[in-house]
Parts: sequence; structure tokens; C-alpha cells
Amino acid sequence: MSYRVGLVGKPSVGKSTFFNAATNNDVPEGAYPFTTIDPAVGEAYVRVECAAPEFGEECTPATGFCEDGTRFVPTKLVDVAGLIPGAHEGAGLGNQFLTDLNEADVLIHVVDFSGTTDIEGEATEGHDPREDIDFLETELDQWYLDVLEKGIERYEGQHMADATLEVELAEQMSAFRTSPEEVKQVLLALGLAFDPDTWDDADRLELAREMRTRTKPMVVAANKMDTPEAQANWAAITDDDEYDHLEFVPVSAHAEQALTQADQGGVVDYRSGDDAFTIVGEPSDDQRAGLESIREFVTEYAGTGVQSAIEAALFDALGVKPVFPGSANGLGTADGRVLPDVFLLEPDATAEDFAYAVHSDVGDGFLHAVDCRANRQIAADQDLDSRAVIEIISTN
Repeated sequence: MSYRVGLVGKPSVGKSTFFNAATNNDVPEGAYPFTTIDPAVGEAYVRVECAAPEFGEECTPATGFCEDGTRFVPTKLVDVAGLIPGAHEGAGLGNQFLTDLNEADVLIHVVDFSGTTDIEGEATEGHDPREDIDFLETELDQWYLDVLEKGIERYEGQHMADATLEVELAEQMSAFRTSPEEVKQVLLALGLAFDPDTWDDADRLELAREMRTRTKPMVVAANKMDTPEAQANWAAITDDDEYDHLEFVPVSAHAEQALTQADQGGVVDYRSGDDAFTIVGEPSDDQRAGLESIREFVTEYAGTGVQSAIEAALFDALGVKPVFPGSANGLGTADGRVLPDVFLLEPDATAEDFAYAVHSDVGDGFLHAVDCRANRQIAADQDLDSRAVIEIISTN
């Protein structure tokens, strides 16, 4: 399946710069609120170690590309309109934001860790990034709570003998891609009775928050980390126990954009996600000084963080695993390509799930699968490892 990573956050924190750097796009950027109004969708990549060298082969990707044994696998990146407090009640572009947000599988919250933009995206000094982290989680929780309350009303409006709580709540929250089984698991995990009349306001908010964290996992991209103010805030916030539930990635979207543009212009040799680059052209004195400043940052933080944030969102927060379709008798396909595809699958994907991901007809005719590394047959319900190379045997 194709996953969509949503870039979220208040206005003017560098979301559009992050998006442009990751996708080589040119959506408008500006230091003022609501530079982004309509969501921009572009193609970004996640890195996967290619399996072809293990078989003495060189891959020929049908999508994305491969450099020095690293596959760059496409994924969708969505730059969503900036969010301000009260969005769940329609403030700012709140209604549009929440609608667009539903299209994302996982979120990257871009936060200005330098503290130079206030809660509404206006220029300031000394703003605490904690406020931005808290307000976005609060807005999302309140959004989920509003939908949950409608589900409770839906349940209470049914004839009790004909209604099942988890079914009614899942139906009301279907836009969040949840299921009755997942709702049931959350209720049990929180120790809540299957009777909303026994819940107080805190119970309802806790349920909404748990549904949100399960269906919209999130990574925080601590942007503008090439500034002393951001680095001081990083030290304080990442040591704060209140934020242990979040994964933070140090980011300089500006540095990534500068390096990708310099690489395209032949000034540097740089590959997105690398922790080093080489100056190969003839930059001006000012350009060289800027590049050396960027070099200090990428050396200190093992890269600009843009690529790492996208990969943390998909591989860590969402748990996606890459799987290669291959053959025990060779990795080539009928058209001569070698390992042309990499599929990004859900964490618990089985061999049969993979068959359906390849094509519904292949899934319908599934007989068994073959682990190409071990050259052994595996069953339909076998969980697949990350980077598995799998041959599907199907009647279709």
C-alpha cells in the first residue's frame, strides 16, 4: 500500500521548507501564517538496504532509485495547512486542516525549536516549544473527543439490545480507520466498562487520546536545530519526562534544502540523509562559509534530520516493514528487471497479505510463499521479517 506522511504544526515553523527539501518541490514559503492553504502532496523517499547484493545481483528499480546499495523507496508527503489553537472548533483553517489530516497515516509535527514564532505563528523571541507540542496534541485529542461523543450519542440512541458499543464507536470513528476490535482492545486496556454512563469526562478524554495515538502516531521534527536557542530547548525538552511518549528528531530543513540545491547545481556531492558532503564546485566565499556552517551541523547531528524524520515516522512510529518480491531461482522478472519493487507493509503483514499487496488476483490464488534467502516454503499466516525477499506461488 502507499503510505501518506502528514506534515503538521502551527504556521511559519518551516513545514513548507521541510516539504520542499524532502520532495524537491517549490511550494510557497514565507515567515507569515497560512503560507500553505491547500495541502501540497509530493513524493519523498525512505531508505532501505537493498537485498540484491546478497544474491550477487544489481537491482533495477521500477520506482525510486538505488545508490551504493541503498534503495530510495517512494512515499507520499503531505504539507497540511497550518494549525492554530481552537482548530477543532473551526478556528483559522481548522476544519480544512482536520479534513486533510484524515488522509495521513502518520504525522510529523514540525516544531520551531528556536522559539522565534509564537503559538499562532507570529514572529517573537523566547517562545517555549513545549506550548506548540502541547497545543497540537490537545487540538487532536479534542477533535477525537468530539467524534467520540457523537459515537456515544449514536450508541445511546440505538435500542440497547441491538447495539454493541465497540461497533457503534468504530462506525462513528471510521474516518480514523479504526475497527470494533481495536476499540474493544482500547476499552479493555484502559479498564473502562462497556457502558458510557459509567465514564466521567476524564475517562472520555483518555479514551479519545488513546484512539488518537493508535490511529495517528506522531514524530516531532525539532526544526531550526542549527541555532543555539533550539539546541538549548532540545536539551531541556528531551530531558522532560512529560514528553517520553514522543520521538524527537533534530532537524534543519534549511540545511537540507541548501544541500539539495547545491547538489543539483554541481556545487556539492550530497545524498539526502547522509552525514557528510563534499564540495566539488567553485562556491563563492559566502557560499563556502554557509556550507562549512552546515557541515558542522550535519557532522554533529548525523545529517540534516529531514530524511531521518520521515523514516522515523514510517519505520518507528508506524512500524512499516519493507519486503522485496523475488524468486528462489533468481531475482529477475520476465521483463529482465532485478528486484524492481519494494513493498512497504503493515507491521503484522503475513505472506498472504504480501500476496494481496502484489495483486488481488495473486492473493486470491495464493498457495504458499518461499523465503528466498533460506530457500524454504512458508505458510500463508507466516509473519514476514523486514527486508524479506519472498516469492509467491499462486494459481493466478
